[in-house]
Amino acid sequence: MPGQFLAAHGPDPSDQGSFPVRLETAHGEVDGRLHLCPGDAAVLWVFGAGGGLGGPAGGVYDRLGERLRADGMASSLEVDYRRPGRFDHCVGDVETGLAYLAGLGKQRVVLVGHSFGGAVVIEAGARWPQVVAVAALSSQTAQTARVGELSPRPALFIHGQADEVLPPRCSQDLYARAGEPKTLILYPGCRHGLDECREALDRDLLGWLQGVLKASPGDSG
Repeated sequence: MPGQFLAAHGPDPSDQGSFPVRLETAHGEVDGRLHLCPGDAAVLWVFGAGGGLGGPAGGVYDRLGERLRADGMASSLEVDYRRPGRFDHCVGDVETGLAYLAGLGKQRVVLVGHSFGGAVVIEAGARWPQVVAVAALSSQTAQTARVGELSPRPALFIHGQADEVLPPRCSQDLYARAGEPKTLILYPGCRHGLDECREALDRDLLGWLQGVLKASPGDSG
């Protein structure tokens, strides 16, 4: 079944801090990085078609994941793909990460994906009830037919207006098809990797994450 894993190599659930993790599945190993703190909330992050950890804008996933952990707001799991660029496999990797987080007691999860990963988290978010919100950064529109199914959970779409890979109309299209509540942020002069708007991205994405985590039921502290 999607999302099932055989074993997890990582920290004891009672540990605090940042650790590499490896999730064994019947179809290979999923590597990741976990920023662990108490509570039932977490953010799961994925990168673009090439996979990897850290995220765009010089490692926004690491920066915000550690900030959320240090503030006691949420744990954070970055997931690398087993087979980058293969959509169904990548969605399965996110589902494996969600199952792992559920085993750690994380019942409220926000998904964040960049580029190709935007479509991945939209699909996974539509499937999993523990997902409380989804953010797509510089996202493609291919394979996003289920974006409307995220509602009434919050959705955030962020795009650089100078994106040289996927034009900003991609996020504008996603925003138009999504249900409420939804937010669209466009950064003038910012390219696909969002490096030019790093400070604004950190501020806006962190603020949105804090807002949706506080608004969703449960005790994240």
